[in-house]
Amino acid sequence: MYSNFKEQAIEYVKQAVQEDNAGNYAKAFPLYMNALEYFKTHLKYEKNPKIREAITQKFTEYLRRAEEIRAVLDEGGPGPASNGDAAVATRPKTKGKDGGGGDGGDDSEKEKLRAGLNSAIIREKPNVKWNDVAGLESAKQALQEAVILPVKFPQFFTGKRRPWRAFLLYGPPGTGKSYLAKAVATEADSTFFSVSSSDLVSKWMGESEKLVSSLFQMARESAPSIIFVDEIDSLCGQRGEGNESEASRRIKTELLVQMQGVGHNDEKVLVLAATNTPYALDQAIRRRFDKRIYIPLPDLKARQHMFKVHLGDTPHNLTESDFESLARKTEGFSGSDISVCVKDVLFEPVRKTQDAMFFINKRDGTWVPCGPKQPGAVQITMQDLAAQGQAPKIIPPPISKADFDKKLDLLGRRICSKPGYCVFLYGPSVWLQVFLA
Repeated sequence: MYSNFKEQAIEYVKQAVQEDNAGNYAKAFPLYMNALEYFKTHLKYEKNPKIREAITQKFTEYLRRAEEIRAVLDEGGPGPASNGDAAVATRPKTKGKDGGGGDGGDDSEKEKLRAGLNSAIIREKPNVKWNDVAGLESAKQALQEAVILPVKFPQFFTGKRRPWRAFLLYGPPGTGKSYLAKAVATEADSTFFSVSSSDLVSKWMGESEKLVSSLFQMARESAPSIIFVDEIDSLCGQRGEGNESEASRRIKTELLVQMQGVGHNDEKVLVLAATNTPYALDQAIRRRFDKRIYIPLPDLKARQHMFKVHLGDTPHNLTESDFESLARKTEGFSGSDISVCVKDVLFEPVRKTQDAMFFINKRDGTWVPCGPKQPGAVQITMQDLAAQGQAPKIIPPPISKADFDKKLDLLGRRICSKPGYCVFLYGPSVWLQVFLA
């Protein structure tokens, strides 16, 4: 049965080459793409290695030709040169000028697509420094090699030494993948495009792949640039699944074409993507990311640093040994878990102030909650102080380690009351083995 896929692919190729040689590039492109889809499906079932090799070679040739035609159609040029075998012909890129040749409508449509993507450009740096990212030293080093060094020290990259062009950050949720991307946007002197599936998916037929093409074209024009796709698994799941639509399949195909173009033709565009479920990605998309970095749960020193960062300059009386003790108690926590924990603890002094029945009036006129046996304690509530007419200056107490212990004990009971959650939270190696299997 699978031979039908090969026959259908050959039929599409014949039609595509015929239209290509005739100069009908708008008709040739979808025919090439249909042929590629059928060839790809046939390769799943073909067992003969020689036939697989031959089809793979032809697949690469047709993909390259389709990419050339698509680039010309997007730019409004006269079209690529064709000398007999349209599948392997090459051409210089050309642009239409001043909307000549009746391409005004195409230019207007292209401008609309670009206007919609302008919101994806991060024009103000997020102000997240490398030092703000706790741990993840290998990931930071790899990104510095790909983003910072080529700009500051281009003499390092000569001969065969080339920086990485596509990064995939994967790991459990809340480990800092998106936060690391913000650090890249801050530190890199590049145009930063932050996109999600909603930016690239359109309800109109054929517009989604045009958005993908426009995104990469804008990135090339603004080079050096970085394209960051968060939660890429929502956009590039496995092809061939039952619930996959034709539009979704065309988006993935266009993304494959564009990423191949980035990797071979432009060394100043970096593709950075993040996902919690790398095993759900399409295999062809996954192979396009030549550098894949596992972002693990934070280690002891990283967790200790996170508590300090999230507390910031908030008044507290924690010592260095207290921070180390908190880091040991939170083994298996993600960076997001620690952030939520600290955020909750930050409100603990406010809660104490609201529930306090005794206050001390300091010499500077401020009121501080206290216990009933503390010298100078006045039995009064925060509401009574506010009802005295003048707005009192009430200072909440500093954060203590007891506040964290109270929160962590409660959090531990909540986590362990959820079946299966404790296994995932405290066993990241299980998650990793699923992907590497």
